Amino acid sequence: MVDMDTIGLLIDAFHRLPPLVRHLADGADDHLLHTRLDDEANPLAWLLWHTIRIQDAQVAELVGRAEVWTAEGWFDRFGLPLEPEDHGYGHGREQVASVRVADPGLLVGYQDAVMAMVDSYLAEVDDGELARIVDHGYDPPVTAGVRLVSILGDAFQHIGQAGYLRGILERSR
Repeated sequence: MVDMDTIGLLIDAFHRLPPLVRHLADGADDHLLHTRLDDEANPLAWLLWHTIRIQDAQVAELVGRAEVWTAEGWFDRFGLPLEPEDHGYGHGREQVASVRVADPGLLVGYQDAVMAMVDSYLAEVDDGELARIVDHGYDPPVTAGVRLVSILGDAFQHIGQAGYLRGILERSR
């Protein structure tokens, strides 16, 4: 029987994301990255970018530091026609379409950079940090631990959508 603590579980869960992003981005051409199944659907590039942006924005907020997106130059490298603080939440059809990624390696690199920030945070997390209330706007209030689980849930949901989409696009060729 394996005994793993809460931090170990969080580290394991977050470390599952980079290989999934890498697998989905690897070898993706313009068709795979930007094809939408309909006018309201999100393409692969947007799904991966949004997944990474949300991890970055929400963990940076927990840490109390600048997002990797701007602090480490990823905003400039991607060159998207969006505001630096934009992470895709609430995007309409035109905003989704504006997320064009010429090199899928950018997605992998950005995910790896965000993972390094997450690792740095999780290395310092203890029970007190996990219990720290980070949002009083809910009943019960949201703790840092609950926020981390929420980030993971959102990430795995979008990664699953991206995997399903890539599979459909590859089979339809």
